[in-house]
Amino acid sequence: MRLLLPAILAMTVAGCSGSSKLDALNLTPSSEIVGSISNGSASDSEVVTALAGGTPDAPSPARSVPFSTDSMPSEEHAFAPPARALREKGSRQTIYRARFSDAKPVTFKGASPKPFEVHGVDVSKYQGEIDWPDLRRHGASFAFIKATEGDDHKDDAFMRNWRAAAEAGIPRGAYHFYYWCSTAKDQAEWFIRNVPKEAGALPPVIDVEWNAHSRNCRTRPGRTKVLSEMRIFMDILERHYGVRPIIYTAPDFYQDNLRGQFSEHSFWLRSVVAHPKQVYPDRDWAFWQYSGTGTSGGVEGKIDLNVFNGTAESWQRWVGKRAI
Repeated sequence: MRLLLPAILAMTVAGCSGSSKLDALNLTPSSEIVGSISNGSASDSEVVTALAGGTPDAPSPARSVPFSTDSMPSEEHAFAPPARALREKGSRQTIYRARFSDAKPVTFKGASPKPFEVHGVDVSKYQGEIDWPDLRRHGASFAFIKATEGDDHKDDAFMRNWRAAAEAGIPRGAYHFYYWCSTAKDQAEWFIRNVPKEAGALPPVIDVEWNAHSRNCRTRPGRTKVLSEMRIFMDILERHYGVRPIIYTAPDFYQDNLRGQFSEHSFWLRSVVAHPKQVYPDRDWAFWQYSGTGTSGGVEGKIDLNVFNGTAESWQRWVGKRAI
């Protein structure tokens, strides 16, 4: 996240009973909309998918995150209209086709992020004033917003972005840039002091990476210390927010500390030139940060771009299971 680094669903996420009904929407086919997914945690047996011929897909067995990219649609057909739509009694999140660009485009080693259905962003004060409704229309289906760093720094734009993303209907979560010169307890308490516990928010994120460019703290503790501090920090957040934090990391920090660790947590992996399978071959993951030089309507300058490792339908299930 390189110091950029994480909407509330417009309503409280509600669990679905066995009698809940999801009705296929008769949406006008649009090249701009991938689909609409309900904000609840419906089971697969309750899902109806609207296809061109009106025939619903057979429900697939429930899967827990992280999802495998082997289940992803091919790039050729990933966004083919007509739009797929799901609706739970209540409201829904519309998934817009990603229309992001990149100031420094690359040819990815392995699979490209383009075929993924659910794209998102991560932001901080460095993005300035964001037009969140416009950003959503350009394909931001989730957002991670920088909240805190260390035990005494709060991102100046956090609350503005936190509220505006929610108002735009973008599921969002907050992230903390971990500072290796402060205690885990102090940092966790600082994060909790500044980040609201709101129903429907995405899980909090701990951003762990080496920061060789810091003016104040270039400490690189040993692996044992790193893992101990992370566990303390994440346990405090889990007790407060009721969900397990997501772990964001970069290749060098991962290789030094995280291989084989924290399998019970969802991972958000940075990989800007290759598919995560090429860089983290032993790690399942939920989010992939694939660019730090993205561009989009709604934002002046560059923005980090991400994808969720699954379909629109599995995104619905993930949010229903993992959101606060």
